[in-house]
Formats: sequence, structure tokens, C-alpha cells
Amino acid sequence: MPDILIATLVVGVVGLVLGLALVTASKKFYVETDERVTKVRECLRGANCGACGYAGCDAVAEAIVKGEARVDACPGNSSENIAKIAAVLGKEAIDQDPQVAYVRCAGTCEATKAKGAYVGLQDCRAAVLSGGLGFMSCDYGCIGLGSCVKACPEGAISLENGIAHVNSAKCIGCGLCAKACPKHVIEMHDRVTKVAVSCSNHDRGPAVKKVCVAGCIGCGICVKQCEHGAVTLENNLATVDPEKCVACGKCVEKCPTKAIHFVQGK
Repeated sequence: MPDILIATLVVGVVGLVLGLALVTASKKFYVETDERVTKVRECLRGANCGACGYAGCDAVAEAIVKGEARVDACPGNSSENIAKIAAVLGKEAIDQDPQVAYVRCAGTCEATKAKGAYVGLQDCRAAVLSGGLGFMSCDYGCIGLGSCVKACPEGAISLENGIAHVNSAKCIGCGLCAKACPKHVIEMHDRVTKVAVSCSNHDRGPAVKKVCVAGCIGCGICVKQCEHGAVTLENNLATVDPEKCVACGKCVEKCPTKAIHFVQGK
């Protein structure tokens, strides 16, 4: 019995000493946290997606407080939360234009043809690195292996009929899908964008027709139809200036291949 008591006392004393040592160390090495970091962190989305360029929400919150990042550094953050962050830091809120991803390709299975069978890792980047621009007839179009789907933290992208499709209601505008696309088919638009071109092919019209019936053939009809100078041809491809576009729909109506579309539920 005495041996048990001695062992118990020894364990108790050791535990007490270690406890006191931990308390002392915690006080000595305590680093005071700026309460503003916590408040800013609470105003972020909390996805830890890394789209801001930082390791996660904690890291970008610290950067915002230190002045190393803008108050709107979190892509897809609401205007309300951005205003709260600005208030915490005593700064003016930034009027952020929320963005949404848009797929500049309409090359569905019906619109284009397969030029060969791809055998390999089901990843768009892997397909490009393997030496091929793609296994569909259009070398500019969506490969359709889903690198963008994997990159999206919100599940806003799916593959439909061979190409990527963005659910604008779910999209937070982080831009990770655009970065993941090796063909640069996905680009970011302001949510106020009314009309866009769903094609990325810069070849001349005859060459485009051979590979995709939904591609822009650079005919220039859209340019002539637009009374506001919002549509131009750049390297054989129609481009719409959202600041000039009034969504009259004339270019959409007259486009022979329907490569120009209303966007964002218009």
C-alpha cells in the first residue's frame, strides 16, 4: 500500500509541476491577437478556397487588417460584408462589381465532332499536357473533362452535353474555374453583363464552319447591327463591350450561328 501511495504522490507532483510550467509558458509566450482580425474573419465567406491568393480565410483576414490586402480581397463576398469589413478598419467601402463565370464555347456534342479518342487521365490539363489541344474537332473549344468542375468550391459548374455549364445562381465569382481551364474558355464577367459571345475560335469563317456549327464565323453582321458600337471583331472573333451594350438584342437576333447570347437570365 505505501508503494501505491508514493507512486500516486509522484505522479501528482509531476502533473502539478508540468501544469505550472505550461501556464507559465503560455503567459510568457502569449501573442496578443488583434481583435479586428477576428471581426474581419467573421465577415468572410469561410470557404478557405484560396481564390484570394492567400492560404485561407485566416490568412487573408490578417492581410486585410495589416493593409496588405484590399477589403474586398475575398472573391464573391457580399457588398454587405465588404462594408462591415471597411467599417471595422475605418475605411471606405469598395463598390465591388460581383462577377460570374461564363463559358465561351457552345461546342456541344451536336455542334462539333470528335476527331479522336482520348485515353488518359480525365483532366483537361492532363489532356493538353499530353500533347493534344483537345480531342474534339475545334482546337479552341471546351475539352469537357471537368478540371473546372473539380476547381469550383461551390459546385456551380457541371458538364452538360460535352461542355462546361455554369450555374450563375451558385457562382461566387472566385475565378478558380477560369484559372483551371487550360484552354482559357472560361472567363469572368460582371453580373451586369447582358450579352456575350459563346465562342473562342479565332480562325476564319470557313475553318470554323468545318469544326463547329455554333462557332463565330467572323461575318461582321453583329457589328453592323449594333447602333452603339458595342460589338467589334477582334482577330476574327466577335467581342461585346458590356459598357456600351444596351441589350437591344439585334446582334443576338441576326447572328447566323447563334454564337451571341443573352446572359444572366436575360
